[in-house]
Amino acid sequence: MATEGTLTPSEYITHHLTFNTKAIGEGAFWAINIDSLVMGVLLGIISMALIWMVARKATAGVPSKGQAFVELMFGFIDDQVKNIFHGDRHAFIAPAALTVFIWVLVMNSMDFLPIDVMAHFIYAPLGIHEWRSVPTSDINTTFALAIAVWILMIYFGIKVKGFGGWIHELFTAPFGSKVWVWPANFLFNIIEYISKPLSHSLRLFGNMYAGEVIFLLLGLLASTSVTGVFFGALLGAGWSIFHILIVGLQAFVFMMLTVVYLSMAHEGH
Repeated sequence: MATEGTLTPSEYITHHLTFNTKAIGEGAFWAINIDSLVMGVLLGIISMALIWMVARKATAGVPSKGQAFVELMFGFIDDQVKNIFHGDRHAFIAPAALTVFIWVLVMNSMDFLPIDVMAHFIYAPLGIHEWRSVPTSDINTTFALAIAVWILMIYFGIKVKGFGGWIHELFTAPFGSKVWVWPANFLFNIIEYISKPLSHSLRLFGNMYAGEVIFLLLGLLASTSVTGVFFGALLGAGWSIFHILIVGLQAFVFMMLTVVYLSMAHEGH
């Protein structure tokens, strides 16, 4: 592999945006992005393990800083779910929302790691030349998360209303139960079912992918000259501060949409 200094700007960006892909069959479709899969699973295990460790050491007395932070986060998520879902939220919805929020937040936060530092000092010694650290900048990751929520939405819709009730709703909501509006109802609901995972996944992917590209462009600016180093560092610091908001906000939005979709499945139109 050519060194970073010998790469043109387009080659530099392309290199850092190339996935570590493993083909599992013929054709480009049957392939797995190993980096997204490994990072996603690893970050999920680490984040859940850290919370488990804090919960295991929790006391009824004066809480530690870690316990206070986790309790604050638990309470915040629970309040958000309570305002949207009016059933037994602690049976599934609130724990699912907490899991989604923490997992997506941790995956998003990988965008703060310096790309070149990780490439030179972590991945290169391991013989890895293409590795994306941010799973949520991969459309496959965000779409997989959205599809999982979509499947849960259908599952709860059938569980709460029964299969017959769920099918009945497809043809009678939202325009009524008259026979001549059945096609319009069905078309409306099919479009709604298709659009939910698309909007759910693309919003998160677009924001995280754009953030990654901007960090790469700022890195290129810093490599041009002494003036570029100054402005690259200045703009990089400003973008990092702003990106903190994006990282947290996108995790929150993804979690809230998850709660809204599952709540709609319970309540119907």
